[in-house]
Amino acid sequence: MAGVTDRPFRILCRRLGAGLAASEMLSADTRLWSSAKSRYRMDHEGEPEPRVVQLAGADPEVLAQAARLNVALGAQIIDLNMGCPAKKVCGQLCGSALLRDEPLVARILEAVVRAVDVPVTLKIRTGWDREHVNGVEIASIAERCGIAALAVHGRTRADFYAGSAEYATIRDIKARVRIPVFANGDISDGKKAREVLDFTGADGVMIGRASHGSPWIFRAVNRELCGELHSGFATPALQRADLRDIILAHLDSVYSFYGEETGVRIARKHLGWYCGQLLDEPVSVRRDLMGAANTAAQFAQALKHFDEWVGEAAVAA
Repeated sequence: MAGVTDRPFRILCRRLGAGLAASEMLSADTRLWSSAKSRYRMDHEGEPEPRVVQLAGADPEVLAQAARLNVALGAQIIDLNMGCPAKKVCGQLCGSALLRDEPLVARILEAVVRAVDVPVTLKIRTGWDREHVNGVEIASIAERCGIAALAVHGRTRADFYAGSAEYATIRDIKARVRIPVFANGDISDGKKAREVLDFTGADGVMIGRASHGSPWIFRAVNRELCGELHSGFATPALQRADLRDIILAHLDSVYSFYGEETGVRIARKHLGWYCGQLLDEPVSVRRDLMGAANTAAQFAQALKHFDEWVGEAAVAA
């Protein structure tokens, strides 16, 4: 989710029902923190609590120091990434590459848990490949080392995002450990979330790619899982006008956060996803939005096209 879950998107997802929203993955190497990208990733101003900072690295003491520094800057949960399958991350022996070295996993977890006085959580995959599915062993190590909660993506690193997620390993992990376990992978709506929770016995679900262009998925999942217990009454379905307003508010927050040049560029990918999720024929609309040269033009095009989309529903009704 690096490049997606920036501060504007995290705040939006929390407002729409996400219980937690971790920061974009931040390298534990403090020498990289002076870059513009890292400065954006470390900006949590105005973000709802608890603030979750996700760290990636392979050296126990470097990760421990990075955790201490981020707690001093306001992090209230440290999340360790041992699930990222990206080649450039695994090539540094970080992310899911760590799953091949269980003793190193233990040293990292022990060092970080010992270094800070806030909860430390962990994200993993089920293993490195189908021949080395050691998610249950990694989960047991995590529990022994004091990890507060565990999120498990139901694929190996070798799977990347191909095929379907499998949940049997997550069920086995939940049966082995007593810490909270969150199931992740291919959870695209409330019905799927309920099926996965029923099958695995997990304590909750983590949603990633399904939120691209659909941050209201968290609201929908809460409706399915909680029903009338959620806020004391059934949450009404969002109408097209509500979705348009969410999109426009998201654009405004992106522009405010990044400024003119970067703002229009970052907004393009979100607008592309919104078009793909909502519009029947998104190609021409996407072309107008992608071609806008500045934030004012881009916002005007978004307002025009999504107003038309809202109007279509009114005419049909």
